[in-house]
Amino acid sequence: MTENTEPTPEERRAIATLERLAKCWPKSLWLFSASGLLCVMRNGPDGSKAHVPGGGIDPDYILATIDISNDGGDW
Repeated sequence: MTENTEPTPEERRAIATLERLAKCWPKSLWLFSASGLLCVMRNGPDGSKAHVPGGGIDPDYILATIDISNDGGDW
């Protein structure tokens, strides 16, 4: 890491919290980034990500939105 990317103590605590959460995260849930909203989604009835006809993600399966800045773009 360069000096600019070294996490602060607060950032280290936040990262550690997410890592602990990942260990107990239910397989029935997943996260979806939708225009900057971080959505907690439930899997569809068949256990996979629920889609609407035409292929988009089904918003009926949103259980919560979390106010954490995010972006779903690729690198």
